[in-house]
Amino acid sequence: MRIVPVNLNEKSYNIYIGHNLETTIIDFFKAQKYSQKALIITDTNIAPLYANSVRDLLTKAGFNAKIAIIPAGEQSKSLSVAETLYTQAIEHGLDRKSPIIALGGGVVGDLAGFIAATFMRGVPFIQMPTSLLAQVDSSVGGKVAVNHALGKNLIGAFYQPQAVFMDLEMMKTLPTREISTGLGEVIKYGFIYDHDFYTYLTEHQQEILQLKPEALIHIIARSCEIKADVVSKDECEAGLRAILNFGHTLGHAIEKETNYAVYNHGEAVAIGMVGASKLSFKLGLISQDVVDKMCQLLANMNLPLKAKNCDAQKIYQDIFHDKKTVNGKINWVLLEDIGKVCIKKDVPEKLVKETILEIL
Repeated sequence: MRIVPVNLNEKSYNIYIGHNLETTIIDFFKAQKYSQKALIITDTNIAPLYANSVRDLLTKAGFNAKIAIIPAGEQSKSLSVAETLYTQAIEHGLDRKSPIIALGGGVVGDLAGFIAATFMRGVPFIQMPTSLLAQVDSSVGGKVAVNHALGKNLIGAFYQPQAVFMDLEMMKTLPTREISTGLGEVIKYGFIYDHDFYTYLTEHQQEILQLKPEALIHIIARSCEIKADVVSKDECEAGLRAILNFGHTLGHAIEKETNYAVYNHGEAVAIGMVGASKLSFKLGLISQDVVDKMCQLLANMNLPLKAKNCDAQKIYQDIFHDKKTVNGKINWVLLEDIGKVCIKKDVPEKLVKETILEIL
């Protein structure tokens, strides 16, 4: 088992990464001063696989845990689904020290975290991400949110979990597409922060795609270490943490314009990273070789490089609804080299529109 600490003073917590974490989970819950009522939030995909097993672990730790099941998919990250979960929390008798456990992918984690942050002004929150994407991205760092019809993650908070448990046994049931989805975010870390990690990804592509345990633990742990390092320096995205949004400005717009039904998050971010790298090239920040390396690695990991059947003008309009837009200026996270990024606000509209056309 690998343990990655997230250092946030009194809000610090550990990420536990490994196989068969049952004993670790039971010991953690026994050691906490929580109320004995707990709520496990999961979705229709994950519930049949793992919900009862996790409830059994909590029972062994002395908890009375209720399972709340939401429909799988991005559409569940809504205020209406949140209201249903609040009702279940109240009916089950949760109080201010009752833990809420997110068991699932990024949608479940974001939504459950939003519930935990706002129910009774905040209750204990534990992440148990079941997808590679959630393990390397959304479960770490404390961003929780629901979507609005006009944009993704516009209603939310910064709310840290008290622990994150990543049991890699759960990855055995993931479809191949979901592995590639997570690899989109993994690749992002190499390009924005760590050239050596990028090199590792290029040299171990087959081991990663075959889910070899050593390669899998390494890429998850390193991704978590990078994100934890960034978050510990800038929890609420006042500066440095914005670099984690590389590829997300265009990616979120693509998700919205396809009604979250064509490209999942990692795929949309991959296309967004291609766009961001092309924009970086147009601004003279990087060479064409860096753009080519980005596209080659994404393609090798079975990720799309273009978003088909999207309207360029609508994509352009959508990027201004992004959370990273301030006073009508988009904070573009752009490449200066593999492992190094910068943030620019005054990118010419003409170049942005040219770039959007190139990724559609």
